[in-house]
Amino acid sequence: MRELNKVHLTGLRAVEAVGRLGTVHNAAEELGVTPGAVSQRIQKTEAALGCKLFKRTSKGLLPNEMGEKVVQRLTDGMASLASAITIIDQSHMRSLTVSVMPVFANRWLVWRLPRFTQQYPDIRIQIESDDRNIHPDRLQTDVSIRLRKEPWSGVTAELLLEQKIFPVCSPELASRISTPSHLKSVPIIRGGFLHDAWDRWLQPYEMTDDMLPGGPTFTDPSVCLDAALSGQGVYVASEILACQAIECGHLIELFNDRRSTGYGLWSVVGKASVRKKGVQQFQSWMKEEMSHSIGSWRRS
Repeated sequence: MRELNKVHLTGLRAVEAVGRLGTVHNAAEELGVTPGAVSQRIQKTEAALGCKLFKRTSKGLLPNEMGEKVVQRLTDGMASLASAITIIDQSHMRSLTVSVMPVFANRWLVWRLPRFTQQYPDIRIQIESDDRNIHPDRLQTDVSIRLRKEPWSGVTAELLLEQKIFPVCSPELASRISTPSHLKSVPIIRGGFLHDAWDRWLQPYEMTDDMLPGGPTFTDPSVCLDAALSGQGVYVASEILACQAIECGHLIELFNDRRSTGYGLWSVVGKASVRKKGVQQFQSWMKEEMSHSIGSWRRS
């Protein structure tokens, strides 16, 4: 392995991180340095190797043909190094890194995480908010919670919840609505991960989105839910978004009629973490908590 004497490991990490994450900025965040430091490390590495690995474009650094080959092998190598580090058990404390979509972390997981800590006090869990649909082996996390139609290939995956949508609103506004036709006389909130959510839900009632009144529109589904909580209108929400507010009585589910979306909430474990201590406990705990939540929604 004398070839490794040509370059510093920090330079190889910079090359791998930019190639895997797509931008110098994202790589800098992961490595805990400035974007300028990442660029300098890449330049020094290219100089040491005697060849260019990236194309300089208006959109940033993009791996060239040689860079793509190198980045893939570096990613595999870094994954092996990361796996080796996880073997080290410091002061009997086991660590677990979980990548979670921000909306799921804020609206569901954070409310229940203390129960996991209480049940498994020797597992130190780190939550990373991230909604990029990147293969978990490239993210280098132990567990990834993602909303997808199906999981990636080559992973261990558990379907936690089939994603369904349904109208919700504040209790005050719900008192004015008893049938779907009443939606034509109240403000409608739009936005979120499905651009045609209202059309999907309205179809069995022979109604369409353009038959409904106007209302606030937001790109962030979490902000849409906040608007519904504050009484600004009716929103077609997903279960993972609205469940906590429904359980607490802050939102009302209208009509008890949920529509499938074709998406599912998946708990995914990459190859490097399948046998890691704590992963199985977290997966089992997630399934149990989700089952409890589903039971609460059905009773609400």
